[in-house]
Amino acid sequence: MKKHIFEQKVYYSDTDAYGVVWHGAYLRWLEAGRVEWCEMMGHNLIELRENDIVLPVVNLNVRYKASAKLNNNLIIETWITKFNNLSVTFSQVIKSKDTGKVFIEADVDVVAISNEGKLHRRMPKVLAEVFEKELEECQALV
Repeated sequence: MKKHIFEQKVYYSDTDAYGVVWHGAYLRWLEAGRVEWCEMMGHNLIELRENDIVLPVVNLNVRYKASAKLNNNLIIETWITKFNNLSVTFSQVIKSKDTGKVFIEADVDVVAISNEGKLHRRMPKVLAEVFEKELEECQALV
């Protein structure tokens, strides 16, 4: 399984008046993880858009386990767990770099649409091949 992992420090602008991470800040980090995972697999989102492929989120399931706070050092992990030729599911975790405590667990479903917003009935081949190969490799490890 190929995970994209990056670190993020919690800045003041990420928090509320009490120094607790604002819930929307987590969504920015989750988005960054998905973008970086795609780039790690060789797919820049700008180049995909130039090829009439846009990847919007259609379902977002976030489980808040604990609150990150100002100056915490976070680790954001992203990998795929499902693919059905129409959508792909990214699983993501945000946790403390120092303690390993999990703050967020998320599953995010993404589909492919055209630049005009029309749904691709099947994931474009260039992406489907990457998702299928990745899940095959994951299943081989089990």
